[in-house]
Amino acid sequence: MTRTYRRDVTHFVHMGPAPGTFFYGRCGTVRYAAARFQPTAGATEAELVGLQDEGSVTKYFRDSGGGWVYVATDGLPVSPRGCGDIPVIPHALATAWRNCSIAP
Repeated sequence: MTRTYRRDVTHFVHMGPAPGTFFYGRCGTVRYAAARFQPTAGATEAELVGLQDEGSVTKYFRDSGGGWVYVATDGLPVSPRGCGDIPVIPHALATAWRNCSIAP
């Protein structure tokens, strides 16, 4: 998933999923994942600044058997329904993920 996001957003090299923000599940034969990303060691100043906004929204991925594909990003501001408002995420999975809530 991180490699897929790096491939699609080439200006962020030093980044990875933020702790506590990774969601994973399967509906039928399709795997889904979601995460927010944060800078990692070696991040440049441009990456640190760029990830201030990018890191505040969740990215969504899907794998139907051919590898992970980056399919959506939350809008800003993030909807109160979180991933429940992301059409590519099945409703049952968004419910299981508590709409991608990261609150305790």
